[in-house]
Amino acid sequence: MDEAWTQHGKVRAREAEGVLEVVVDGLTTQAKYYKPLIYEFFRKAWRGARPAWGEFSVEIRMEYVGDPPWLDLDNLAKAILDAIKGYAFHDDAQVARLLVERTSGERERITVNVRRLSETAGSPLRRASEVR
Repeated sequence: MDEAWTQHGKVRAREAEGVLEVVVDGLTTQAKYYKPLIYEFFRKAWRGARPAWGEFSVEIRMEYVGDPPWLDLDNLAKAILDAIKGYAFHDDAQVARLLVERTSGERERITVNVRRLSETAGSPLRRASEVR
């Protein structure tokens, strides 16, 4: 992915080759922290993809340093899906594949990759300039 990042606070995102990538720097044990943080980024800073119909694959990776944080991955996934709903897809019921994992990393962050599963329906994500 060579596209430029859009950043607002601790959240940055980019899209390229049909993939929307969102990165949140830092970790907290409160999953509910991520929904307003990511939602605010999309509301204030994002000018890229608009929601599309079809089925999507979402991969969420939590990277930690040291001991793994006490955070339920299912709660993290729900908070993130709620935050990107309306920007990557219309409803989280469109997510046909969901992978959520916790791994040791070099820095604490959460990475979210969203891609459309069926390429036959058109472009994976529609740019804001394509929406009228």
